[in-house]
Amino acid sequence: MEIFSFLTYKPVLIGLHLAFAIVGIDAFLWYLGEMASGGRKRARLKWASIIGIISFALSWMAGGYYYVVTYGKLVKPIILKGTAPWAHAVAMEAKEHIFLFIIPLAITALILAFINEEEFNKNNLRRAAMILAGLIAALGLAIGAMGFIISAAARWG
Repeated sequence: MEIFSFLTYKPVLIGLHLAFAIVGIDAFLWYLGEMASGGRKRARLKWASIIGIISFALSWMAGGYYYVVTYGKLVKPIILKGTAPWAHAVAMEAKEHIFLFIIPLAITALILAFINEEEFNKNNLRRAAMILAGLIAALGLAIGAMGFIISAAARWG
């Protein structure tokens, strides 16, 4: 479709991929902050996790489209023939597989946000929810670092 022709422009796809990932990471840092504050504002937790899930899904779609349209055909061969072929073999493979865990973890955080206060406190879930939110954000940041390694390997061939 002509209306989506701008998506073939590599920097747009990479920018969308990165921007949505950052929003997802920020959403789970917000979630962590809500949990750490002692008060459990369920509406805020729900919004933070919904925003995070949607953002990560949009990042996955933009990144996946870029991978299929551009990376596999143009960028991957440059990396594999360059000075750091491990950037694809290690960083890209790890990035692809680690990302598969983020959305189920984010959905788990959303489920925790829907648990009523009495049940939440009875089962002492605050610490687990905080660890989960921190893990989601940390995984997102680790994936971002891997993306930097991959981009650097492509630039420096």
